[in-house]
Amino acid sequence: MKRLLASTGFAIGICALAGTAQADCGSVSVAEMNWASAGVAANVDKIILEEGYGCIVKLVSGDTMTTFTSMDEKGEPDVAPEFWVNSARIQLNKAATEGRLVIAAEILSDGAVEGWWIPKFVADKHPTIKTVQQALAHPELFPAPGNPAKGAIFNCPRGWNCQVSTTNLYRALGAKEKNFELIETATAAELDSSISNAFAKKTGWLGYYWAPTPILGTYEMVKLSFDVPHDVNDWSACTSVANCPNPKVNSYPTSQAFTVVTKRLADRAPDALDYMKKRKWTNATVNTVLAWQHENRGTNEATAKHFLDTMPDIWTKWLPPAIVEKVRASL
Repeated sequence: MKRLLASTGFAIGICALAGTAQADCGSVSVAEMNWASAGVAANVDKIILEEGYGCIVKLVSGDTMTTFTSMDEKGEPDVAPEFWVNSARIQLNKAATEGRLVIAAEILSDGAVEGWWIPKFVADKHPTIKTVQQALAHPELFPAPGNPAKGAIFNCPRGWNCQVSTTNLYRALGAKEKNFELIETATAAELDSSISNAFAKKTGWLGYYWAPTPILGTYEMVKLSFDVPHDVNDWSACTSVANCPNPKVNSYPTSQAFTVVTKRLADRAPDALDYMKKRKWTNATVNTVLAWQHENRGTNEATAKHFLDTMPDIWTKWLPPAIVEKVRASL
């Protein structure tokens, strides 16, 4: 197994540790989260860790909360490339401070966007609808599939923290009493299809979505206001907590997505950690990559290779020259 040179150091929460001895990378498990940007990032990591650092990488299925809980309690998988920290900020900070997990790069360097959206063609036709509450006054504009007498709010798949927050906000807003159904989606593809079908039929759509994504790059959507400021304490204590007994209307926070690494991997492979501390990209970059994936029906692996082939000006800045050459040679 290839030996790794020690990195200069790494952060565990707010604590700095120094690594000076060589360490084996060995086997590394990386969570391939079940949304596009995170899935592609996992495959970029796989290629770079294997070809550049000599790791043996296994991709494992992941989602937000299940992956975090497993990393925190069991120390596996080793890497969550794109963890949206608003879903568990308090728990993550605690795990980092107590030395179980390492917070690496903010992979989406200019932040991420999440909230409830409607199609722009609906917003243009009904310019007075600027808030979620105003949208909820018009269930007829957002017909439920198979039941147009009711309005629909589309939710995230189970296992995503946005499924929890959307459910709580649906309850807090009294949407059921306003004649809206909460439509649960089984997969990211099903959620995407609900939007593409709405645009194809020119029918209204209301629900949760986020960026960077190919969907928001393809379809013009307008994010609605919840007409209240973000309450960080209530978000952490209730809005993002399953089965919160008394949810209140809240706005989504400014979203951040970080790479999270187990301390076990950080101690064993400090050079690989150094890479993950530098590996970040912008929303514009990710949207471009995901648009290629969408247009070409590319797998996460094929899209990762496309990124490495076509955007070396970005990823070569993450790596030492010797590692860059190894990765280049593998493409």
